[in-house]
Amino acid sequence: MAEIPTAAISRLVTYLRILEHLELQDVSRTSSNDLADRAGVSAFQVRKDLAYFGRFGTRGMGYTVPILKRELVRVLGLNRSWNVVIVGMGRLGQAIANYPGASDYQFQYVGLFDVSPGVVGQQVRGLTVGHMNDLTDFTRTHAVDMGFLAVPPERAQDAAQALVDAGVKGILNFAPTVIQPRTTERPGLQDLSDEWRGVIVENVDFLAGMKRLAFYILNPHLKDAPAPEEPA
Repeated sequence: MAEIPTAAISRLVTYLRILEHLELQDVSRTSSNDLADRAGVSAFQVRKDLAYFGRFGTRGMGYTVPILKRELVRVLGLNRSWNVVIVGMGRLGQAIANYPGASDYQFQYVGLFDVSPGVVGQQVRGLTVGHMNDLTDFTRTHAVDMGFLAVPPERAQDAAQALVDAGVKGILNFAPTVIQPRTTERPGLQDLSDEWRGVIVENVDFLAGMKRLAFYILNPHLKDAPAPEEPA
């Protein structure tokens, strides 16, 4: 499989959301032009993004909405359950835990963790908030695929390391800081430490989004400028 740009995966998520909306409207067929208009990209970009994963349409007839939706669900790994723990059960962590849409896509919260004595032991959506010291024991008896970090930035690195040490391979970081994987020194090079191999970190930085928004409000002509097509 060719190297797939991160932006292409983000666009697949957008296409899936559009297809779900079309299906709710009982629309059975769509086209690359229609998807492009709704997603704010070019029809060429839609076809290119989908082509990374196979051939889903018929020339001149477009795409069957339920079939393309099913295939994107498969490609994105949303046809299986994903077990998630949330680290940091302050206001943000509780808001994430109470967000109603996660279970629609097979994301199941199985554990909640914090270090604050005032939070540990609380019940949130039927789960008891545990102490971070118990995270590793928890993952020995529960399959955990992902960890969501909703902690202050100064605690994010340690919390991420705790998740990795517990064997969690996917981290969604809501803290406004960059997580630095632990490295080891080897002759002539610096390499990831063994526990970080295969770990994926995605960042959700609200503050960065606000800064970009401020820039584009002051420079709207730059936001409207057409983006160049990605190289093959």
